[in-house]
Amino acid sequence: MKIGNLQLREHPLLLAPMEDVTDPSFRLLCKKYGADLMYTEFVSADALIRSIEKTQRKLKIFDEERPVAIQLYGKDIEAMVEAAKIAEQAKPELIDINFGCPVKKIATKGAGSGMLRDIPKMIDMTTQIVKAVNLPVTVKTRLGWDEDSKIIVDVAEQLQDTGIQALAIHGRTRAQMYNGEADWTLIGEVKNNPRMNIPIIGNGDITHPQKAKDYLDRYGVDALMIGRPTIGRPWIFREIRHYLETGELLDLPKIPEHVEMIREHLNNSIEWLGERRGILHMRRHLAISFKGLRDFRDLKIKMLRANTAEEVHTCLNEIKDKYPNEISDVRS
Repeated sequence: MKIGNLQLREHPLLLAPMEDVTDPSFRLLCKKYGADLMYTEFVSADALIRSIEKTQRKLKIFDEERPVAIQLYGKDIEAMVEAAKIAEQAKPELIDINFGCPVKKIATKGAGSGMLRDIPKMIDMTTQIVKAVNLPVTVKTRLGWDEDSKIIVDVAEQLQDTGIQALAIHGRTRAQMYNGEADWTLIGEVKNNPRMNIPIIGNGDITHPQKAKDYLDRYGVDALMIGRPTIGRPWIFREIRHYLETGELLDLPKIPEHVEMIREHLNNSIEWLGERRGILHMRRHLAISFKGLRDFRDLKIKMLRANTAEEVHTCLNEIKDKYPNEISDVRS
């Protein structure tokens, strides 16, 4: 699959952009397990053009994790164009526009999926960003604002006409947030629309290798984008790739392997953010890891309350020693 000049393998697996999740420490781990293309956390155009340090840090890309797309969001066209120019200087492979985030503080202000209520502005913004940068521009969006406005089939054509090089579609409306089951039927309609000639990337509820293959076969999308199922389980990319290539399911990792994965992630997070912030950032991942282990509650609480790297590593050693032969299964 090609996005502009970026050549990816057939049916690549993409790590979806997720705020407070897809920082370099997590992207490096997903790359190790077979993700083909990474996306940054959401980058606010307004904060970027104001040179807010926390936002500028989101532009940092390491060679080991490439290829990487920087994802921008905002409601003001001029700010988004300027932010795209700044992001281009960080030398990502792609600039991605966020027209899909459903979070209230973003969407109700007209950014993210809020742009689905103003399609002319969405198209104008996209057109101007495409013209402003030399990198390929892509878009991630949803089916529509709510059940009564599933407009993605028509909007996809309009977005393609702006010059974007790929389109990722999450199979829910903004009103659904992340509730209910993702509806891929309209994603399939976009892909099978004879007018569409850019890659179409499907996103939503890809929780198992079998579902990944089913969606590829049934809807014909060019690539799969995986978000929340990767949290606590970055090896899902390895699972899916193996199944697509062999038709066989990989054995799930045992707890010792999972512990070492968490340890690597923790070390990367601390290196990136410092000890205190790195540990706080990891708690989202720690909370879902080791799901289903017997008699784990007290050890989990101890791990989530740990305030130093040494304390977390001690907990990880205890987990490794207590469950040497248990299977790690955190699947949804």
